[in-house]
Amino acid sequence: MLGAVVQLAVLALLTRLSVHYLIATAIAVETAVLHNYFWHLRWTWLDRPPASRWGALLRFNLANGAVSLLSNLVLMRVFTGWLGMPVIAANLLAIGITSVVNFFLGDRWVFARPVEPGQDPSKIRIYSGGVPEVENLNESAVLVQPIVDPDR
Repeated sequence: MLGAVVQLAVLALLTRLSVHYLIATAIAVETAVLHNYFWHLRWTWLDRPPASRWGALLRFNLANGAVSLLSNLVLMRVFTGWLGMPVIAANLLAIGITSVVNFFLGDRWVFARPVEPGQDPSKIRIYSGGVPEVENLNESAVLVQPIVDPDR
């Protein structure tokens, strides 16, 4: 949510300064990507500290950054360039479309849950809600019960 606000604010500022909407979009997206990385590191995936913050930042930029940049530029070209939508409304729509994909990439790749020592990776099952069910827990693991059990 905050990343969207950052992106829209940077985009509004740059377009007000007469920067072309596609160049402004690219700068706004990268600003939001960097902002989001640090928030995810400190909040969303706090329980999954990366071995290397620089490596995680690189993965985050390759995954979320590339997806965000490509999709925002293409969607902005379609919504604003071809359909004539206002820049901010078009970008808000583009942000909404890309959010789910970016969260999935962050959850499964950038901040992937590490396999505990002695734990069989094949024993980790993911419920549709994204909450893992883990068999053979050791004393350092934390079990989080899913809200909805799909087997019922």
